[in-house]
Amino acid sequence: MNLDKSTKRIAKRVKKGFQGYPQISLAYFGESTTCATQVVVAYTSEEGAEIQEQKFSCQGDVRTDETIQTTLWKVIERADAKTVLEVSGVAIIQ
Repeated sequence: MNLDKSTKRIAKRVKKGFQGYPQISLAYFGESTTCATQVVVAYTSEEGAEIQEQKFSCQGDVRTDETIQTTLWKVIERADAKTVLEVSGVAIIQ
């Protein structure tokens, strides 16, 4: 799957807002607010359940990395997530 297709699919799911559980949250981190070198995917199966996290990183911007974006979409699909949330912006890694 190409980068444009996967990012559009993720953005479309994010725009829907909260639809119930299971839920996936995406948070981006980097050395500066302009380049996200890491993304943390948090999966919650139901309200109050333990959150499972997985991290993906690369040397460049993960938001423009085709492999990582395609992987994020596959994770969302396979988890059958009803809700996809995305933390806006890039948090600085300290």
